[in-house]
Amino acid sequence: MCGIVGYIGKQKASPILLAGLSKLEYRGYDSAGIATIEKNEIKVVKDKGFVENLYNLDETKELEGSIGIAHTRWATHGIPSRINSHPHMDNSKHFSVVHNGIIENYIELKEFLEKNGYNFISETDTEVIPNLIDYYYKNDKKDDDYKVLRAVNSACNKLIGSFALEVLSTYIPNNMIVVRKDSPLVIGKGTHENYIASDIPAILSYTKDFYLLDNFEYVVLSRDDLKFYDKNLNEISKESTTITWDAMAADKAGYSDYMLKEIMEQPTAIRETIGSRLDKPKCDFSELNFTKEYLSTLKQIYIVACGTAMHTGLAVKNTLEDLCKIHVQVDIASEFRYRNPLIDDKTLCIFISQSGETADTLAALKISKEHGAKTIAITNVMGSSISREADYALYTHAGPEIAVASTKAYTSQTTLFILLIIYFAEVLERYDISKLEELKKDLLDIPRKVELVLKDTNNLKPIVESLFKENDVFYLGRGIDYATSQEASLKLKEISYIHSESYAAGELKHGTIALIEKGINVIGIMTDENLVKKTLSNIEEVITRGAVTTIVVTESISKKIDLSIFTHKIILPDIMTNLSPILTIIPLQLIAYYVSKEKGLDVDKPRNLAKSVTVE
Repeated sequence: MCGIVGYIGKQKASPILLAGLSKLEYRGYDSAGIATIEKNEIKVVKDKGFVENLYNLDETKELEGSIGIAHTRWATHGIPSRINSHPHMDNSKHFSVVHNGIIENYIELKEFLEKNGYNFISETDTEVIPNLIDYYYKNDKKDDDYKVLRAVNSACNKLIGSFALEVLSTYIPNNMIVVRKDSPLVIGKGTHENYIASDIPAILSYTKDFYLLDNFEYVVLSRDDLKFYDKNLNEISKESTTITWDAMAADKAGYSDYMLKEIMEQPTAIRETIGSRLDKPKCDFSELNFTKEYLSTLKQIYIVACGTAMHTGLAVKNTLEDLCKIHVQVDIASEFRYRNPLIDDKTLCIFISQSGETADTLAALKISKEHGAKTIAITNVMGSSISREADYALYTHAGPEIAVASTKAYTSQTTLFILLIIYFAEVLERYDISKLEELKKDLLDIPRKVELVLKDTNNLKPIVESLFKENDVFYLGRGIDYATSQEASLKLKEISYIHSESYAAGELKHGTIALIEKGINVIGIMTDENLVKKTLSNIEEVITRGAVTTIVVTESISKKIDLSIFTHKIILPDIMTNLSPILTIIPLQLIAYYVSKEKGLDVDKPRNLAKSVTVE
């Protein structure tokens, strides 16, 4: 996810902007840029690559302005390049904008602006914003001090999606305008200066007094003043917050723990990961450019990863085989590298790692390349070892995940992989196009459904009360729900230290049922209409032996079964079975989190674990 920094004061802006960008590098990015106003002219310096590249450019050293905006970009629309980097300007060079988020209706807006004489040079969604502001400015017949603010407001009212914006304009050379919707933005108050950032740590060294903006709050900044406005441009008052955290704690954005913050960020992370890949008639993975001939020659696909990332592989295996008709095997990286796997040039190997530095996964990747296989890395960190080593690197846009227990990385990885499967299926032409279109439509709607689940958590409290004193918990599921049960079980054990196991429901009678006794907790997952009867029969077997049962079902399934036989129920919005792991895991992540909190444990730093496992 992108990073934003801004400064307005009496000091030279560029060093402050660059320092702020450097503190946001952990977010991941592929390009960076800054813009300042000098002598009523906007000067922009930007480039592909890292922030340090900007330090070395002569153009950066020549910037003298004391008002400026800055940005680190992680590409969602357009390849990483200088042209696609932020800040972006309008055709007249009177407005400059940096943007964090995704404008979902940018194609329609671009077509509208082109009809009105505007030209575009980048592939980004962001470039429509300064041009749209310019359009409304020029069409506003009222000429007063609020004309630029009105133009920004009118433009934002046309934007569908998420955005945090910083706007510079030569029409108001001593001011800056900022606004946000669904993307973070904070303002730090100084003496005769103000700071703006997407994350508090970027500017925490300059001030402890912050304004935390709500959706559609506009701010007009000067060196000595801040004026706040609501969506209708009514002036409002706003209280500042004094931050007493250190730089690491400040990153929690008001949440008690990183893990809870990251769980709540999943709708945004999923939207960012989808990005513009579904904007075109066919799913866009132009960075791969795989042909039908190549994919048709594949004998097998290996998905190789560790821990939660490996569970992503299990969650998508059936979908990949169903849509593409290619044999798929999911391997634990630490086992894969030592078992002499059958790999040749008719093999595609896909490696998943949140950090991109997982030692076993990296070693397995190198082995695959040695045997002639093409390799793809799915990771959250640009420039990581795995992304550099693989033939192709695909990035999730989950943003920094600091809690050891992975949440938003898992759902983003699963989302990206399903997008990749759709791309493969469209290239291969082996699946009903209408079903693929249905899958795309449902995928685009997942962030909204995740938001619904996150808003309604009261039903989880009795489940947590039933679990937190337990020593053993069992998870059951069939098919794709079995994959979800494995990830849910891992979440509970790694942060609550409760022994939990997941089993394919059909395996219950083959030994596991011996462990079921009165009062033991069993969590069952049923989201596949075709497997409900079988899974229900297995869960009834543990109920007759006195188990305390929690059932996770979709709304449509809940209407077809007798819910009264279960101790606890979690009912989720309906979703296509292939996509269910992204949604089903959400309440189970929350249960693990709340159980750990109830036990008084350190949720973010569970014992004996590290975020990135860089040794065997």
